[in-house]
Amino acid sequence: SSGINAEYGITNNLRRKMSEESVQELDLVSTIGFNGSVPHGLLVHPDGEHLIYPLGCTVVIENIKTHEQNFLSGHTNDVSCLAVSKSGKYVASGQITHMGFKADVIVWDFEAKEPYATFTLHKVKVEALAFSPSDKYLVTLGGRDDSSVVVWDLQMREALCGAPSALQSAGTVYTVQFMNTSDDKFVTGGNKTLRIWDVDRSNRKIRPQECDLGQLKRDVRCILIDGSDEFLYAGTTSGDILQITIKTHLFKNSGPAKDKYSLGVHSLAMLKDGSIIVATGGGIVCALKAGTFKPIAQKECNLAGGATSIAVRGIGHQIYVGVNKGNIYRINFADFQPTCINSCHYSGVLDVAFPHGCGDLFATCGKENIRVWVTDTSSEVLRITVPNMTCHGLCFMTDGHSIISAWNDGKIRAFKPQSGAALYTIHDAHKQGVTAIATTSDSGRIVSGGGEGQVRVWDISSNRQEMKAAMKEHKGVVTCIKIRTNNMECVSSSDDGTCIIWDLNRFVRNQIIFANTLFKAVCYQPEETQLLTGGSDRKISYWETLDGSQIREMEGSTDGSINGLDISDDGNFFVSGGNSRKVKVWKYNEGEVTHVGLGHSGDITRVKVCPNAKHIISVSADGAILRWKYPF
Repeated sequence: SSGINAEYGITNNLRRKMSEESVQELDLVSTIGFNGSVPHGLLVHPDGEHLIYPLGCTVVIENIKTHEQNFLSGHTNDVSCLAVSKSGKYVASGQITHMGFKADVIVWDFEAKEPYATFTLHKVKVEALAFSPSDKYLVTLGGRDDSSVVVWDLQMREALCGAPSALQSAGTVYTVQFMNTSDDKFVTGGNKTLRIWDVDRSNRKIRPQECDLGQLKRDVRCILIDGSDEFLYAGTTSGDILQITIKTHLFKNSGPAKDKYSLGVHSLAMLKDGSIIVATGGGIVCALKAGTFKPIAQKECNLAGGATSIAVRGIGHQIYVGVNKGNIYRINFADFQPTCINSCHYSGVLDVAFPHGCGDLFATCGKENIRVWVTDTSSEVLRITVPNMTCHGLCFMTDGHSIISAWNDGKIRAFKPQSGAALYTIHDAHKQGVTAIATTSDSGRIVSGGGEGQVRVWDISSNRQEMKAAMKEHKGVVTCIKIRTNNMECVSSSDDGTCIIWDLNRFVRNQIIFANTLFKAVCYQPEETQLLTGGSDRKISYWETLDGSQIREMEGSTDGSINGLDISDDGNFFVSGGNSRKVKVWKYNEGEVTHVGLGHSGDITRVKVCPNAKHIISVSADGAILRWKYPF
């Protein structure tokens, strides 16, 4: 017996090695997502045709007209800052990393979409970066654990010199900006510090000079320098803008004098006519006259969320604004009316669902809202918001008349899929929040799972919703529920290390599966004779539904739990995703990986194959929704 087992193990290892060599990459079609919390993270490329913005640990380059996307991936953690050179030849991005490690700065060749150079010197976080006007230097700023400013020679691809970014008595430095006409001067600003630096190339030194602000104490978050390098403007957390004469380093003016902007000035941009565009933490975007800081009439609008970046296209006829709620707005300067051109979840996406038999739309849920998207265009068609609540799961009724959703306040809410209007709410469905939900194929029942471990069955009719049964066996959170097509049986997985197959007529346990894992996902194979499970032990297991016996166990991932599983309608392939951040396509019978998709920078929470087998949708904890081409 041991000889047979050893032989079986050897052949399995050989098969795995052979299959790993033949694994292909999944084609990434599009992403939905924008990390609006990155300061000055939204950029317009100097060619006027591309937007550049961060999403997790990738940098997205999107064509403004065609919406075609390219991805710059090379960072190991979230992108924390972005810059594009004046010529448009280079894009630079910095990242955050774990305490005690060094954070990379990657300079990308924009045309080739490949890394040109990688600079590693700053500890923990790169706070900001800027290119010199003729692409000669790149200046980078370390975060509060690093507190240094470094100038890099782009031609030699090496560090030229560095220095502490501020005095010991000052706080963190947040922003850096090069002059517009000189490669040898740049400005840094932060908490109680505003400095103008001179680069001395021959001696490999940078020399700072403090700007004299008199009695003013300010925390600078953004810097704007006018075209002739005469004045610099600094936006502060106090809600005003400081004007400094660059030649003398002296404070000249500040404004607005009376009504300062709430939640601070977070981004500044200058138009060709010299007027300044201001974006504030309170979501106000407005235009001011440069010297006097007086508002220009009818040039003000309010956005949903705090503005973190402004990007000006062309001569300033169009302004793009990124906000911390994950939206990108376009404002035409003529009428100053904002149009939302890109929206996404601004925190983790927890579930994804397709309507029954329809692959043209899909819905996702997360903190505070449910969103419905058009699959082919990735455009949002409906948003349902429940303030201050988190939606853990959702599904469409088979008849298509309602979206059923599970919320952390213990309620099951149903909405109309066309308008998003509330249909009904089941109060106190579960004590510790509703964590999993499924509906029967006749649209007459809902089966829900809760944080306390109960599985409850609800009878649904047009005018009433009542509980039919509560099944109490799980000791942990119910993570996933799936119902058989004949509606006679369902399976629930839980964090307590069990999967239970329930009889939905007698409301008792038919079978139980034990494993040393926290089960995260379960699904029926289309013939419904077998179950597929995944969990925190990184294994994907096949089980017999009749007696609960294990058929096969495979290594689903080398690192991190398996959080999402979905089987194709024909039963030949299945898709997995989890904390390894890889989407894997498997042959069901052979148990071999055929394709791997790399693109997520957060833990994958759910994966779904669309009903018409054209796409795979994967969602992750960083708020990204990725659409992959189904390979078969």
